[in-house]
Amino acid sequence: MADSTPLLSNSASTNLPYYEDCLEDLIEPYIKGFRWSQALQVILISLASFFEAQQTFITIFTDAKPSWHCTQSTANTTCNSTSNICEIPANSWHWDKPARSSIVSEWSLICPSDQIVSGLPSSSFFVGCLLGGIILSFLGDSHGRKKLLVLSCLTMSTASILIAFSRNIWVYSGLRLLSGFGRAAIGSCVLVLSTESVGKQWRGQVGIIGFFCSTLGFLSLPALAYFNRFYSWRSLYLLTSIPAIVYCLLIQFCVYESPKWLIEQGKLGEALAVLNTHAHYPDCNDSGFSMKYYKNKNQTRKVDSNQSLITTLLKNKSVLQQLILAMSVGFGIGMVYYGIPLGVGNLDFNIYLSAAFNALLEIPSAALTFYLAKCRRRCSLLALSTVSGVCGIACILVGKWKGLQMGLELTSFFSACAAFNLLLIYAVEIFPTSTRNSALSMVWQAIVLSGAISPLVIAIAEDYNKILPHFVFGVLILILGSLVIFLPETMSGNHSITLAEQEEEHDDQLC
Repeated sequence: MADSTPLLSNSASTNLPYYEDCLEDLIEPYIKGFRWSQALQVILISLASFFEAQQTFITIFTDAKPSWHCTQSTANTTCNSTSNICEIPANSWHWDKPARSSIVSEWSLICPSDQIVSGLPSSSFFVGCLLGGIILSFLGDSHGRKKLLVLSCLTMSTASILIAFSRNIWVYSGLRLLSGFGRAAIGSCVLVLSTESVGKQWRGQVGIIGFFCSTLGFLSLPALAYFNRFYSWRSLYLLTSIPAIVYCLLIQFCVYESPKWLIEQGKLGEALAVLNTHAHYPDCNDSGFSMKYYKNKNQTRKVDSNQSLITTLLKNKSVLQQLILAMSVGFGIGMVYYGIPLGVGNLDFNIYLSAAFNALLEIPSAALTFYLAKCRRRCSLLALSTVSGVCGIACILVGKWKGLQMGLELTSFFSACAAFNLLLIYAVEIFPTSTRNSALSMVWQAIVLSGAISPLVIAIAEDYNKILPHFVFGVLILILGSLVIFLPETMSGNHSITLAEQEEEHDDQLC
């Protein structure tokens, strides 16, 4: 029989010997509904994804290569639409928009030797995301979800404001790295803080709110960029970052910390105040707020939760193989997921409409993921990667059929979006509880790494053919995505808790 012990007591120890499942059951009755205070909390938290999406894809417009036109022809040179502007006199052509509308035209990054440099800011942003993912991921558990969310958003938006005053490409790239560093922890903070503020039955819906905020942030960029097209690219950074600074103040003063984290830290009075705000009972106080501490009767199933991922990988080659395979698949998917939006300006199509179409596709891709989550994981990921890869490769084959080319590009991106969502679900199921968080973080970092490399691929490949980057992305997702066949099938299977349990499960089904 379990012992009964009061939980929220002002004199309680800061090191309460509770089990996580018991704590979940205790808090659940008080937050199981979805009151207006919880709805407001979730919306405010999820808005961080709106600003995060803006800063992730803003270089589509600020770093785009503007179109140009000939102004005159001379006896020594002929200017036409196929001319290399690096080889004709500067007075024989002119930008269609003001030079200040893009960093490429303002800083004269127009020749092949400058194209790699022009892709440096986007790559720097994702390198910053990699560094931030490694460093900031540990702060959420030790310093709190809310503090990390404010710190991350404030760092990202402050760096973006400073970008507006950059004088050269090197300062700009350095500040983009700092912005990416701050952006790295926003996604995880939004998901964890919002889901820990509601009951179990609402966690799925809460995650969707964050997704729609991210999509709206991506969608807002084409509209803002279109109205800013004749003004400086610096204005676009100010338009997106100043509201984010105001948002940080709202988070600081209007959002509560996670009650679960507060209890884990022994801050029981603060946790009680938060639960009183959300409680469905008239007065939630420590005299009526108690729980039972359950001991695990099956001591043989004790999990190796204190074992680090590195130790696990050194001892268990099968987990190492699965992690490498999952990271490889994620890298291939990420090349399309990040590369196609960042390279959308290479298509002979309206850049504002192209970016808007790509953003809109994330909505139906989420619906498709919801359906595919009920199907076999390996077959679904293999099919999505194949469709995305074939369409990306076909972009370079359709030649002058621009409408068909745009359709293939959208199909490739749509399939990659669905594969991106499904891979994260799959990765959670592959790895046992003892290594799940760390392994999922590694898979995510592989996806972010592809985001750092894709701008450089675009800058190098487009010198030979403007559509060549889509071909490269298609080949990569086709090859790396096919590696999923070597991973275990997890549909309808129980999630392994320990490594021993995972080793006992052998699923040799083929697609």
